[in-house]
Amino acid sequence: MNLEEVREHIDRIDAQLIELFNERLDLAPHVVNAKLEMGKPIFDPGRERDKLAGIAQAAPQDRQAQLISLFSLLMNMNKIEQNRYLASLDQKPQSKRAINTLLPADAQFPVTASVACQGVEGAYSQLAASKLFKVPSITFFDTFEGVFRAVRDGLCDYGVLPIENSTAGSVNAVYDLLAQYRFSIVRSLRLKIDHNLVAKPGTRREDIREVISHEQALAQCADFIESMGVKATTASNTAQAAEFVASSERSDIAALCSRSCKALYNLEILQEDVQDSDNNYTRFVVITKDAVIYPGADRTSLMLTLPHQPGSLYRVLERFYALDINLVKLESRPIPGHDFDFMFYFDLICPVGSQPFMTLLDSLDDVCEQYTYFGSYQEVL
Repeated sequence: MNLEEVREHIDRIDAQLIELFNERLDLAPHVVNAKLEMGKPIFDPGRERDKLAGIAQAAPQDRQAQLISLFSLLMNMNKIEQNRYLASLDQKPQSKRAINTLLPADAQFPVTASVACQGVEGAYSQLAASKLFKVPSITFFDTFEGVFRAVRDGLCDYGVLPIENSTAGSVNAVYDLLAQYRFSIVRSLRLKIDHNLVAKPGTRREDIREVISHEQALAQCADFIESMGVKATTASNTAQAAEFVASSERSDIAALCSRSCKALYNLEILQEDVQDSDNNYTRFVVITKDAVIYPGADRTSLMLTLPHQPGSLYRVLERFYALDINLVKLESRPIPGHDFDFMFYFDLICPVGSQPFMTLLDSLDDVCEQYTYFGSYQEVL
């Protein structure tokens, strides 16, 4: 056969594959109904393993891996279809609960609002809040949980908190509090972080014996601190570290903080931009007590707990792949008190209300032990 004849033959095969593929997916509701009538679980891992084992035995040795991969993806798509049908039977599936919080298309993100931040004036959270809201009324709290409590109790409408740094990774305490309080993320900001070494006027760099800052800032400047050969001491916030240095009688301490702290606390910058990486960004999120999605939201944050067994993460990633959803973050974290069990943070890009978005929210239960939907939002720079 010449090339044109081969291509025609391939096209005929592909047409048959498309027809058979649709026929197979059309059977998904019948499978669900039959299992519901029999009182059997909808998803049967044993059946899936037996099916793949039979395919492996029937496949030629040199094509075994390809066929296993193909049928694994095919069965995953079939499970998606079954989940979609189950969601249609459910009066309140996760996707519908999420869509019900979507505001009208002409709704605008607030220009001014009462905002809770952790730290004091000059903290990076305050800088982020001032970028996220044009005219925020900011109240400061000592801890991350203080911010959550302020929003919970109605003292503030919103909270602004750091959730991830490009160098130090996720801020696990914020994720834990999001899950505990069941709050939602409604917007995020990627803020360039430039740490500065500051001290009281007249202090010389060579006199410094101790550097104080938040643990994330210390981690982001670890190489610089090591090169100085000084002690690193943690503070609850970078701006609070600057405030402490300004009020201290010692002349051998310095803080790592934002440039704005220089004027706020009458300090001098001994060295600028001391972070180890020039590409140092922190993502800040706006949290609310009541779930709401503003128009234009295309980023979604999830936390999944997966079973400790081979292939558990692969099945989740396969689900994203089958739905053609782009992952922009995947980070694992051990679950405290559970040996070798992990939770995973996922951020994905997918327009809210799209079919892949709706299907994903309704089809995660069969590939993870549990998951938490933190909200959908727009990220600004």
